[in-house]
Amino acid sequence: MVETIGLVERVTIQGKPVKAKIDTGAERNSIDVTLAAELGLGPIIGVRNVVSSHGRSVRPIVHGSLEIKGKKIKASFNLFDRKRLQYKVLIGKKTLKQCGFLIDPTK
Repeated sequence: MVETIGLVERVTIQGKPVKAKIDTGAERNSIDVTLAAELGLGPIIGVRNVVSSHGRSVRPIVHGSLEIKGKKIKASFNLFDRKRLQYKVLIGKKTLKQCGFLIDPTK
């Protein structure tokens, strides 16, 4: 059975629960740089060119453990200053496909 998730979900990163925006328009995951430091994510494993609603930028990439609805995976996150954004974590479609989730926007 395919697990259905909504547009906002409580996820666990490095053992800490946080609210995340589920974004099918984003390719990859993003995390607030301050939250990443608090969670001890790192070291930086590379950089990636990112095109977002904020424009084009080059962002550092880190790995971390991610759990969504009981599914645990090792995920990569690009670091971005998300302090002015409502959600400190964004989960993109590559992770959603890897986990096999169905998105229900009414949830």
